[in-house]
Amino acid sequence: MNQPLLQLRDLRREFPAGEDTIAVLKDVNLDIAAGEMVAIVGQSGSGKSTLMNILGCLDRPTSGSYQVAGRETGRMAPDELAQLRREHFGFIFQRYHLLGDLDALGNVAVPAVYAGTPGPARSERAQALLQRLGLGERMGHKPGQLSGGQQQRVSIARALMNGGEVILADEPTGALDTASGEEVMKILGELHAEGHTIIIVTHDMQVAQHCQRIIEIRDGVIIADRRNEQIPATPTTPRPARASNGGNAFQAARDRFTEAFRMAVLAMNAHRLRTFLTMLGIIIGIASVVSVVAMGNGSQQQIMQNIAALGTNTIDVYPGRGFGDMRSGRVQSLKASDAQALAEQSYVDSATPSVSSSVTARVGNKAANAQVNGVGEQFFRVKGVNLVSGRLFDADDVKSLAQVAVIDENTRNQLFGSVDPIGQVVLLGNVPARVIGIAKRQSMGFGGSTNLSVWAPHTTVMARMLGQSHINSITVRVKDDTPMPAAQAAISKLLLMRHNGNEDFFLNNTAEIRETIESTSKTMTLLIGAIAAIALIVGGIGVMNIMLVSVTERTREIGVRMAVGARQSDIRQQFLIEAVLVCLLGGLLGIALALAIGWAFSAFGASFNLIFSTGSIVAAFACSTLIGIAFGFLPARNAAQLDPVDALARE
Repeated sequence: MNQPLLQLRDLRREFPAGEDTIAVLKDVNLDIAAGEMVAIVGQSGSGKSTLMNILGCLDRPTSGSYQVAGRETGRMAPDELAQLRREHFGFIFQRYHLLGDLDALGNVAVPAVYAGTPGPARSERAQALLQRLGLGERMGHKPGQLSGGQQQRVSIARALMNGGEVILADEPTGALDTASGEEVMKILGELHAEGHTIIIVTHDMQVAQHCQRIIEIRDGVIIADRRNEQIPATPTTPRPARASNGGNAFQAARDRFTEAFRMAVLAMNAHRLRTFLTMLGIIIGIASVVSVVAMGNGSQQQIMQNIAALGTNTIDVYPGRGFGDMRSGRVQSLKASDAQALAEQSYVDSATPSVSSSVTARVGNKAANAQVNGVGEQFFRVKGVNLVSGRLFDADDVKSLAQVAVIDENTRNQLFGSVDPIGQVVLLGNVPARVIGIAKRQSMGFGGSTNLSVWAPHTTVMARMLGQSHINSITVRVKDDTPMPAAQAAISKLLLMRHNGNEDFFLNNTAEIRETIESTSKTMTLLIGAIAAIALIVGGIGVMNIMLVSVTERTREIGVRMAVGARQSDIRQQFLIEAVLVCLLGGLLGIALALAIGWAFSAFGASFNLIFSTGSIVAAFACSTLIGIAFGFLPARNAAQLDPVDALARE
């Protein structure tokens, strides 16, 4: 005697009820042969639906044995049970359980996606099944556009997609009118004649009369198992199980990923407002992080430009041994030739000697105290002084002790008012000088200077005003690519040689100011960026929360997919893809928002521009992906671990 296709031995199914348990199935023994058409009949609560769920591997027995084609199901993992459902079973549900976001063709093709059937073959078979069931003109219609009978026929086509060796029909006519119900029963009869094993669960004896064998169940016990004499036994050829496609594993995995991706997009599109609100936290977080980094870069660059104008990449040389040296005023060893020698060094950008004196500046009947600075022609390069109008004095002016002067804007405003000072003569103490240029007011680091500054050739100031041959200091601007410590050591070595080994000078490296400002700027950017990152975490928690809600809302869809053979990894992949898509799209919108903020800064004349770096944008994408994975994993795992029978039972 051939082994039964389905075999149950001493099978029990119990459910908890408070502190007690209720036995829904009690020591059931049942054999169903391949090719039979069986009706399981019983009143509501008799256990017939629970029996069907166990037969279809949607549920597990509490105890006892259930074998499918000789394979014991009790020790199978969830994915092995999913394989059994793909290869052996097709389900026809009373409420159809079609996926609302897919059309008829898409619903029918779903089982073949999980079976690994190639796309063209999948589509061809789905179309053939719908044509056979009279739905050739309705393939592109979604379930909401089909009648109850048409939906049930789509459900039948889906049950046959992977072969449908065993078709389990739960009250297949319960939600249909009489005509549609008779049509469905006729289709099931035809499928039986083709060799399909048909198991119908019903409370309607009229439906049961279409079957060769009627099994009655009451209170979890089979009370009758008889042949239906009205239906003559007709020989059928049992259909072999249709195994999962054994072709290209990569292609099968790709198809499952594509299906998961498509369903994720459909779910997001179906709840656009909720998806956007979910993204909002990610958008704000990413925009904050990218904008803060760009703001930090922009402000740092602006600060560096400002402090560059102050000469913070300069080294000052003073006479004496230090700022506390009381004898430094009597040291007269620094000469203009020292500045000239330093200016010729390869690591030096420019250098200038410097002497200064406070004098009374007069123009006509206007007088004011002014600081006269005797400097070299390279002074303006060293200090980054910008010219407003006129010209700067040059090396010839310095050599010829020319009585020329460059004044700043404060001096112009104080002494000349609205009169153009270029070419005018200003009396500096007792020395007249012709104004040849106007320099932009210099910043002193914290606000602008209100002092009146006049620059003249150092030779002129030393000879005509101070009557001295030594200079007060030298300022050296070091090239940008030269480390300041190395430049300082080289300057010291050169001056020692020129001063015959006498260390009658000391150096002051102002680069420390630049380094401190850079460090402070980076620290502030990091601090504000950390605060912005909190917004990302909050956004990620929002994604997780909404995805958990989505799992709850779509529990029935998950159950349907599991019933047609989806693995746990397929369900997990679908929800994880959705979470990652939400975060990636939110990241894109966040970056776009940050760029828009940068444009607004420029358009409305901000004091500095936002400088966006490729690194920060790439990091933003990476953050979006990681947030989607990290905060989408728990909802995806919860969805994958749902029990198929529980998921199908929820509405």
